[in-house]
Amino acid sequence: MGLFGLIKEDFFTVKQNDPALKSSLELFFNYPGLWALLFHRISHALYTRKVPYLPRLIAAFAQFLTVIDIHPGATIGRRVFIDHGTGVVIGETAVIEDDVLIYQQVTLGGVSLAKGKRHPTVKKGTVVGAGAKILGNITIGPYAKIGANSVVVKDVPENCTAVGVPARIIAKGFDSSPLSHNKIPDITKEMINYLIRRIAVLEKALTTGDNTHILEQDNELEEIYEAFIKSMES
Repeated sequence: MGLFGLIKEDFFTVKQNDPALKSSLELFFNYPGLWALLFHRISHALYTRKVPYLPRLIAAFAQFLTVIDIHPGATIGRRVFIDHGTGVVIGETAVIEDDVLIYQQVTLGGVSLAKGKRHPTVKKGTVVGAGAKILGNITIGPYAKIGANSVVVKDVPENCTAVGVPARIIAKGFDSSPLSHNKIPDITKEMINYLIRRIAVLEKALTTGDNTHILEQDNELEEIYEAFIKSMES
């Protein structure tokens, strides 16, 4: 697909993905992510043709207008939607495949000063939650979901969910909807709930002197604990 075809498709993608859009006129005023992509398409085309200075100048102008920093060298596929977008940073060697959804304050950054591939590859259909940091030459598999404010420094397999600092893989294929952030498991909440239940079992045994129920409840809690540990080791 040619440059103008990509830009036209970017505008159409916003119309498909944002229920808040009431008219086409809003595209020109309320969607910095769309304009950041438009400028990037142009700067990237010039960058790949080794045009000096101008690609970085266009990128700097786009950053000034949109508060979104996309290096001209980054490769961005079709139907990528940067929702809201403020504070998004995408590094030079980052690769974003088709149908990826990115929210505000996301960083696709590097962890090395070495030349070569040093930024992430985000495969098709991935959703990257607000504030997430994906760092280094790692791969986020197709249709993965990265929880808000997570820091990802290792590969994430296909159709998995990663949350936390550092991010851990805690679920696989939990929901097909790209907006279902409310259904991402809360690993901290789950572990605290486990500890509270464990303490309650011990307190009951100590205060009543009845420990006949401990074994049954302990086995149940042990299954929860083992599942939690397994998710941490993924």
